Amino acid sequence: MKWLQMNSKISVLIPAAGQGKRMESSVKKPYLMLAEKPILSHTIDRFEQNTVIDEIYVIVDEADFITCHKNILKPFGYRKVQELVPGGETRQVSVFNGLGKLSDDVDFVIIHDGVRPFINDKIIFECLEATAEWGAAVSAVPVKETIKIANEECFIVDTPKRDRLWRVQTPQVFRRSLLVEAHKKAVQDGIDAPDDAVLVEKLGFPVKLVMGSYKNVKLTTPEDLRIAETLLNDEI
Repeated sequence: MKWLQMNSKISVLIPAAGQGKRMESSVKKPYLMLAEKPILSHTIDRFEQNTVIDEIYVIVDEADFITCHKNILKPFGYRKVQELVPGGETRQVSVFNGLGKLSDDVDFVIIHDGVRPFINDKIIFECLEATAEWGAAVSAVPVKETIKIANEECFIVDTPKRDRLWRVQTPQVFRRSLLVEAHKKAVQDGIDAPDDAVLVEKLGFPVKLVMGSYKNVKLTTPEDLRIAETLLNDEI
């Protein structure tokens, strides 16, 4: 698939400032090794090698700047990474910090988890195409399992229809102007949302779901690392 709007400027924000407590490791998730490279390096590679991406900003804890330079940026010589951006107390604040670094001529912003290293060009292009039409698009996959809604006492109160449920992933892609407006409104209203799509939804704008991939996993637990090793071997 080809991106037709070649005159558009596309920036990628990669949040990688989380603590990753569920990984049960003294090393933060982005810097854990997957094969012979840190997880974050695998993720950056996907956008570095994509021909339509113009620039990348990596968002990490400011205390990890030296570690990131030493283990990620310097060894692999990324040309598209512009700079490291200090993360905030929440993912939302981290992304807002990243938006503040973008120049006014950026047309589209891609947000992608630093520990989701199996994204592919097909999904990136399809999210961009959907965003060009609708203003906002997110990668997602249909839920396979039956979902139950429980009350505070852990009794089932509802079973929503599975064919209407999607598990949201990244990338999440937006027109820059729309995403900036959504974040500024969230700050004004004191809204703290789990992802950027929610902020755009609260503005009343539609967000298009784009078929993702079940291989596009976010590495959160030790079990996820073992899955990632298998997925990486399958790609070789």
